[in-house]
Amino acid sequence: MEFQRIRFSIADGIARIVLDDPATHNAVDLRWTQEIAHAVRCCDSTPGLKAILIAATGKMFSVGGNINDFMANRDHLQRHVREMTVNFHTAISGLHRMPVPVLAAVNGMAAGGGFSFVLMSDLAIAKRSAKFNFAYTRSGLTPDGGATFFLTRLVGPQRAFDLLALNPTLTADEAQQLGLVARVVDDEVFEAEVEKTLQALANSPSGAAGRGKLQLRQAMSGTLEEQLEIEGRGIAEMAARPETLAMLESFLAKKK
Repeated sequence: MEFQRIRFSIADGIARIVLDDPATHNAVDLRWTQEIAHAVRCCDSTPGLKAILIAATGKMFSVGGNINDFMANRDHLQRHVREMTVNFHTAISGLHRMPVPVLAAVNGMAAGGGFSFVLMSDLAIAKRSAKFNFAYTRSGLTPDGGATFFLTRLVGPQRAFDLLALNPTLTADEAQQLGLVARVVDDEVFEAEVEKTLQALANSPSGAAGRGKLQLRQAMSGTLEEQLEIEGRGIAEMAARPETLAMLESFLAKKK
């Protein structure tokens, strides 16, 4: 597929999905969702993938739905938006279940579907100047991109409803306090911090970070007993891997 709304590359085990339509502030339209879904399918079929970065060019991460695109398709808008969500949700689901950590680098405003994209990530780093707003109900819409799934689990149902229904604009620090992003860094060191964190995730021994991601995801829906079984099988499998055994042997050697 020829990419027009995003830049996509895979090198050294790291996939980079970069929203790259600054003229529209990386607004979500049909083409955007098609390209995102295609990029995620490529990630899913790439052996040896270690980490995925979602970033953006320009001054904003993504303002969410492209209202001009909606109006251009108003004669068949329900079908048009449904097609968009099918693509978008294919991407969200794929990233959620993939045994690879997903890092979101939020360089500016994340609104609507852009905010949903951030919530889906396993770890989000935001510039201190970044802002967040759901913006759906302000336009007479309801959420997509898994917002109602992820947000409720992160902040609880009442706070989630407040954010979705009343659309307060959050600063990066406020978003971090609520647990919506993991880290907030000063703008001037943002890119360096993102790259440092991305490399750390990619270099996780034996893919342990990716395996841990899946366990955390499962923990949101399973029982304690189911989670204990998953953890037991997981750590036993990881412990027996040659790479892990070599690291354990090295650790013991250093202690002698």
